[in-house]
Amino acid sequence: MMSYGQPPMGMPGQYGQPMGMPPMQQPSMNIQPAQFQAFTPEMMALIGQENIELIKDVPLEVTVELGRATKTIHEILDFAPGTIIELDKVAGEPVDVLVNGKFVAKGEVVVIEESFGVRVTEIIKD
Repeated sequence: MMSYGQPPMGMPGQYGQPMGMPPMQQPSMNIQPAQFQAFTPEMMALIGQENIELIKDVPLEVTVELGRATKTIHEILDFAPGTIIELDKVAGEPVDVLVNGKFVAKGEVVVIEESFGVRVTEIIKD
């Protein structure tokens, strides 16, 4: 029969110990505050340069956005070869350059041989 106020046999008692077991002894610990080297501005610049070198070859997606348009589902279902979609930008207006979806620059469209390119004209700083 179980008495009230005491856990049943095999259930944890005080301090998470099973009933009937002697308490475990805690190992002695040497606790000290951490000590760190002071950073000088020269050291910070060197560390920053080393850190940037680690990620310089990480590929990023660059997107050039000519403009945007909002259409209904009905209008999109009517798309066919030859459909013209009017954008919210005027011809000759700077295009937006996005890196991994983040707006970072404005530029102008250029033609290089038979390919399109973008000449960056303004860097956007947040």
